[in-house]
Order: sequence, then C-alpha cells, then structure tokens
Amino acid sequence: MKLPLLPRRFPWCARPFAGFVLLTFHAWACGAQTPPAEQPRVEPSQVAPSPGTMLKEWNSKYPGLLTAVGHLLASLQNGIQYPEPRSESRLLPLLPESTVMYAAIPNYGDAAHQAAEILRAELKESAVLRDWVRKNKEWAELEPKIEDSLDKLSEVQQFLGSEIALSGTMGGQAPAFLALAEIRKPGLKEYLQKNLRELAGKSKPGVRVVDPQSLATVAIKAPAEELLVLVRADFVVASSDIATLRDLNKRLDLHGSKGDSPSPFQQRIGKEYAGGVSTLAAADLHRILAELPPIAQREIAPLERNGFGDLKYLVWDRKSLDGQTVGQAELSFTSPRQGAAAWLANSRRLTTLDFVSPNATMALTIVLHNPAQMFDDLRMMASATNQNVFAALTQFESMLKLSLKDDVLANLDGEMTLELDVTEAKPLWRAIFKVQDAERLQRTFDTLLAAAPVKPQRSELDGLKFTSIEIPRGRAAGSPTDSAPAPTEIAYVFVDGRLVVGSGHSAVADAVRLDRSGESLAKSKALLAALPPGHSLEASALYFQDPAAMWSLQLRRFAPELADVAAKLIGQSLPSVTGFYADDTTIREASRSHGTDVTTTLVVAAIAIPNLLRSRMAANEASAVGSVRTINTAEITYEVAYPSRGFAPNLSKLGPNHANPEKPTPEHADLIDDSLATENCTVEGWCTKSGYRFNLKGICKLNVCSDFVVTAMPASGETGTRSFCSTSDGVIRFKVGGDPLSSPLNAPECNKWVPIH
Repeated sequence: MKLPLLPRRFPWCARPFAGFVLLTFHAWACGAQTPPAEQPRVEPSQVAPSPGTMLKEWNSKYPGLLTAVGHLLASLQNGIQYPEPRSESRLLPLLPESTVMYAAIPNYGDAAHQAAEILRAELKESAVLRDWVRKNKEWAELEPKIEDSLDKLSEVQQFLGSEIALSGTMGGQAPAFLALAEIRKPGLKEYLQKNLRELAGKSKPGVRVVDPQSLATVAIKAPAEELLVLVRADFVVASSDIATLRDLNKRLDLHGSKGDSPSPFQQRIGKEYAGGVSTLAAADLHRILAELPPIAQREIAPLERNGFGDLKYLVWDRKSLDGQTVGQAELSFTSPRQGAAAWLANSRRLTTLDFVSPNATMALTIVLHNPAQMFDDLRMMASATNQNVFAALTQFESMLKLSLKDDVLANLDGEMTLELDVTEAKPLWRAIFKVQDAERLQRTFDTLLAAAPVKPQRSELDGLKFTSIEIPRGRAAGSPTDSAPAPTEIAYVFVDGRLVVGSGHSAVADAVRLDRSGESLAKSKALLAALPPGHSLEASALYFQDPAAMWSLQLRRFAPELADVAAKLIGQSLPSVTGFYADDTTIREASRSHGTDVTTTLVVAAIAIPNLLRSRMAANEASAVGSVRTINTAEITYEVAYPSRGFAPNLSKLGPNHANPEKPTPEHADLIDDSLATENCTVEGWCTKSGYRFNLKGICKLNVCSDFVVTAMPASGETGTRSFCSTSDGVIRFKVGGDPLSSPLNAPECNKWVPIH
C-alpha cells in the first residue's frame, strides 16, 4: 500500500510547513541514530552470523590479533602507575555546610599521559595492531582521538592539585553542583580559553572562563545556560549556578585554605580519608529526603512504610593497594533498621558454604532476619495495590491444609546459599538452606509431593534419606516425536540441620561429601585469600565468583580452537568476593578483586570485540532503516510540492539549496540534509552514511517520475549484514548477505526482498 499523501490541493505557501512537520515527525519517530520503533522480523534462515561465527571469521582475517590486543591491555594494566591513596582532603573543609552530595577523584593526569605513551608504543611495535587499525576505518578514526583525549586530559591536569572534588547542595528548583580543585601552577585561565576557542570554532562555547574580578559583574540568563569556570590564584571552581560560584568565592576569600567548622556529614566523609581513598562518593540521604519538595515527599512515602524513611548516609570508596582494588560502601540509618530494611540479618558465621564445591563458578550466600516476617511484609506491600494478589495461594493452602508461612518459612533459619557450577557438559546447581525443624519441614514436603503428579524416588546413603523427582520436559516444536528431552531431575536431603537441594542425586550427595571431608569452598584457600581485608566468613551475605571460568566457557562455545590457544597464553585467574555486613543501624559492603590479569584481558578481547562489531552492525542497520524512511518521507513531500515532476529522480534533488538556502527549488528541495544528498548522489552515485551506501533512482517517463527505488547496502562486511530497499509503496524490504550490489535495484527486484514487519 502507498504511504498516505497530502492532498493535491495542498497550498503551495504551506509546503515548507508540511515538509517541516513530516521531517520533524520522522526525526522523532525514526531518527537515523535511533533504532526504529518497529524492529524488523527476521526469519531463522536470514539471521545475522552468530558471535561464534563472527569470532572465527575475525580471527581468520586478523591472525594474531587476539594476542596483540591482550598484550596491549596487559601493558595498560601493568604499565600505568595510578595515584597513591589520599589520607586527607584539603578541599572538603572548603565546601559549604549545606553540602549533601560529595565525590572526589585523584588527579589522573600522569596516568593519562602514561596510557597515551603505551598506546603509541604498542601500535609502533605491533604490526598486527597497526594493520588492524589501518583496515578498520572507524578504529582508524577513533584511535587518534583516543590519544588526543588522553593528551588533553594530561595537559589540563598538570595545572591541578592531587584531588578534584564535586559538591552538591539542595535548594531552589534543582540541586546546585560545583567542582573544586587546587591550582599548582599558573597559566590555567589562558590554557582553557585557548582550547575552548579551538573546540568551539565558529560556535558559541558552552563554557565561560572568569576570574574573581569579572565574576562580580558577569550575568547569565539561566543557571544551566553555560558552565562558568572561576580561575583564582589558588583554586579553580566550576558551576552552572552563578550564586553557588559567588558564595564559594566569598568563602575562599574569608577562610583561605582552612575552611570553617565541618558539618556532621563532612565529618563522616573525613573519617573515610583516614583509611586512605582513591575515589570517594557520599550522600546525606537524610537531608536530601527532608528537603525534597512536597510533591516528591508524597512519591517517596512508600519508602517510609517499608523501613527506608530513616536513611542517614550513603558512603562509597575505592582504592588500589598492591595491585588489588579494594572497595567498600556503607548505608546507615538514623535508628535501628525495621521493615524491609531489616530483612538482611546482622552478620554471623556462615555455615551453608560448607556444602559448596571449591570449584564453584558462582556462590551466593545470604542471611535473612526472619523469613516468616518477610512473608507478612510482602503480603502487606502487595495488598496495598492489589487485595487479591495472594488469593490463589490461600486456596492452595486451604486445599492441602498447609501454610507457606507456618509450615515452610517459619522452619527456615534464614541462611541460604545458591551455587552454580558451569561445566562443558551441563550446569550443576545446588541450594542449601539452614533449617530449624527438619522433621516438620520433611512432613510438609511429603504432603506436597503426595499431591504432585510426579512420583518421588527414595534412596538411602550413609544413613541419609535422599528424595529425587523427575520432571518431564516438553518436546520442542517441530522435533520428531521420539526426540523428547530427558526429564529434569531435582533431589534433596536433610543433613545436620541443613536442607540440600540440587540438580540430581549425585549433585546433592557430592555436597554432603564436601561438608564431611572438609574440602568445601568454605575451607578453600582461594576463597579465604579473596575475602575483603579485615573480614572473615562472618557476614550477612557473601558473593563469590570465578569470572574467568564463565568467560572461558563462553569462549569454548564460540570458538574452541581459540580457547585452547588462549589457555596456553593465560594463567589461572583469581576469583573475586563481595561481602555484606550488617548491624542494627548499618549495612556495609566490601570487596577485593585482583587487577585484571591476562586471563580476563584475552577472554574479554576475544568475546567483546566481535560483539562490539555486531552491536555496531545492529546500530548501522537501524540507522539505515531510519534513513530509508527519511528518503521515503522526503519523496512524498516532493511529489506534493512539485506535482508536475512527480517523485525526485535522485538524492541530490532532495538536498539543500546552498546557492540560496531560503528558497527551495525542484533541483534542490531542501527536504534532507547533506549527509544523504551531496552533489554526487545522483542515479549513478552513492552516498555513504553510518556504514551504509544509499542510492535513489526515480522511475521516470517524459521527465515525470511515477515511482522510485531507494537502495541501501553495507559499505563493507564489517558495517552490516543486511541490505535494504523501498519503493513508493512505503514498505521497507531487506536481504541478508549476498554479493555487494554493483548497481541500484529496480522496482521488481526490490519487491522480491523480504518486507520488514
């Protein structure tokens, strides 16, 4: 069907407005840089290559690049010396007492310079990297920009002190923010002004550099119109709010570098510096919530009902020590935790990890304060919006004469662990619960199984009674009737006050063996060495993961031959552990992870780069579809504006009239911009945009074009996998793969392609 047209009697004087409306709507609904609202439906035989296929093709096309990229990232990791942790802040005391948000980072100028030098050296020494950058247009354009950005960062931060602080205050229509840093050498004002002029070109820069004298007279129309940068002899301050900037300038004049009495919030931040920090962020949640406008106060009312109305501070920091990243966070309350905020129990010795394999890929342990009370809290929360949300559960409990709260949740101690072992055969999982009344819980399970359509299998081993259940799985659509998948097996056993559930009898039996032999994750050197500094297995929650094991499995799925090569180049990576530690008024988080080793580097390079290319292809394809729609819309507008000519015969006819921009003509209708309509975009020429080449060919007779064909094809095999076309019916069609088009399509050829639904 044809796209709806404007009526032929549409007034000529209104044509510019019609074109503006059509193109504005198009820019909103299907802009070239935004995926179309209606995504293409692709048949199974027409899907883009899988990551595995792409990875193999990429490795074949660029042999040795995996190792080269790994070496580059390892050099960046090991060759950059980051700033030492700071034990105090000279900036924190200078900030306003009304500060409710704070962040501080070290001066990364030297690190940026080192990164730029390493990148240059690697490209100079590695022919593989140079060849790859040269053959990939986007990377060839991006790499110099990366170097230039690192150089610029290094240059500007040579003027600054060891720390850069960001502060936020409440009040007014929006929070006011400012950035503050010490100045360690003169010339910053002139440097900033010079570089801002170069960056802005003929445009008006969005940053204005002032000194204390000009700050008193400067005027801006709105707080967010531009960023003001005040350069003093001792400090540089940036803010888009002129009142905030003037207030801090007065404080600096009055107090110099000492500041005045710190607020309680600033005192709390100061304690964090005592242990040394690299990056720090904090928020005075209590004051932020109290100072919200009334309409926002009503929106956060559920927080108060659920126990989060008395939040106090949120503090987060990170530092690097001996090649390791150590981080911690703290969420504090003004009074003892209650409601949902109290679901996480206070720290205690974790015991369910005794049943987890030391080779686990992931293990999550959590201790809940009172599972039965949690159920009541959830029921109350849900009932506030839907009174019948638990109606089905009530009927189920009545039918079986059981209570989920009293017969199940009340018999759980609150500690539980979920384990996942990712293997090449199939994933293995286990869940371990600490229980209070194993006999009652066993009777409840027996009642549930008696009512279930499956028959449990009972067995006994070493005095323990195991129960296994086989759950049938449905046959996949289209598969032979005799190819039904094997049933899913779930088994469980009660042992020493624990309920162990797992993916089969052997998984559960092995968990029992690990506990009795002392070979579990809880006793492993890997876990104990990865625990956050100053912490043991006494916690409220603990998350253990071996990221290299998961990435290695993915790599073997995508390209096994590359995994074998990588295994010889990489060592054994170390796991990471994140712990949560709660008391009556505080929840803390702490973690320690070793610097990204070569294992991580190579696996990430092997998986991320092909996926990056595929993501870029998807963005290019979405952009191409949007551009085709833009051309379709412009053609409809052109036909209405110039009915004696019909549709435009080529892209240049739809482009801007540079000779007289205020007067569109049939030769240059000014309906699309130069990105799709340069002078060489004729019938024979192609225009390139976002990795695609575009062509418009009118189907004309006696200088009147009754139809047209838009053709869009990838500029190369790395910018897209599908070509697109459309005619005056407005339907966009596509084709996957195939040889590059040497000439534009005609209408019958386009109509044979698959429509996008």
